Amino acid sequence: MSLAVLYGEELKEYDFGAGHPFRGERYQKFYRFFKENSSEESYQIISAEKATDDDLLLICDREYIYFTRDYYRAANLGLDYDGKFYLFHSVDNRPIGKPGRLEEAARLIIGQAKEAIDLVESREFEKAVSIGGGMHHAKPSFGEGFCLYNDVAFTAKYLMKEYALKRILVLDTDAHAGNGTSEYFYHDPRVLFIDLHQDPRTLYPGTGFAHQIGEGEGKGYTINVPMPIDAGYDSYKSVFEEIVEPVTKEFEPEIIIRNGGSDPYLNDQLTQLGLSIEGFRMIGEKVRGIAEICHGKEIDLLASGYNENVLPFAWLALISGLAGLEIAIEEPEPIPERYRKDSALDDTEKVIREVKENLKDYWGCFG
Repeated sequence: MSLAVLYGEELKEYDFGAGHPFRGERYQKFYRFFKENSSEESYQIISAEKATDDDLLLICDREYIYFTRDYYRAANLGLDYDGKFYLFHSVDNRPIGKPGRLEEAARLIIGQAKEAIDLVESREFEKAVSIGGGMHHAKPSFGEGFCLYNDVAFTAKYLMKEYALKRILVLDTDAHAGNGTSEYFYHDPRVLFIDLHQDPRTLYPGTGFAHQIGEGEGKGYTINVPMPIDAGYDSYKSVFEEIVEPVTKEFEPEIIIRNGGSDPYLNDQLTQLGLSIEGFRMIGEKVRGIAEICHGKEIDLLASGYNENVLPFAWLALISGLAGLEIAIEEPEPIPERYRKDSALDDTEKVIREVKENLKDYWGCFG
């Protein structure tokens, strides 16, 4: 068996409250869908322990950890613990009404990342998927974008600290730019960060432009690919074939970390991209292909998506492509005529040319 799936019932506590775009029921809904539509012979469900303060200190300032713990604990109990909220979190992390045990669930997500690493590095499993992972907006002392603790950053830092890895590819396919992850590694040549996201002129967090390529020793090791509005299957396929695959081959990573859920979907409630379910399977297949460079070692982190009717289908398509599972997945919604052809492909090709021009001095494959 080559696939571990990290999941715990407590993930449902990652819930900002009724009326908030991010609810914990997404995890239960996906888990039921996954179990009903896959063979248990092809994967193993594994639970993990919550992260300790020492674990969190690998990526967070101590004051931030303590405030976040105390604030969300009080919010869950219906108590007023406002303190200095906006010094540590943005308004989108403010819960509505009575949230779940958010901070404890956030620790579980970090714990799952840690367990995933140990399972893959021990070669007990070739690949691991952490359900609930991909909190790529969180920073060392500031939480935003529905993210408390950045498990993407933790995964890379833990791999470097405990396993002495020196070449890690982080591939972010979430529709939003991974601004938190980018800040962690913007100066670090050990982490190649490739981020495919909707044009930041049109979507939060407003970062991730093609000219942002890293600084200092890390210059050239951040690759932002701002996807045009409505970019679909052909656009993503071209980006993989013209940017992701050649630069990964040149970088020769020792492991791949991919994060991103269903929000590039053509009818997501917060974004304006154009992927169908077939497109998510293609992304999974492409990642499986490039992972051959590092003997199949890959960790997948899944959390995002704001069309919850579609989310289970897209997540399953990503996992199926990644693990090579032969699962038939139908489109859950009719595809509008405007998305039957990738109208954004020409604009995507312009972005690809811009990315290559910005990075030609750092990567031979772009020269």
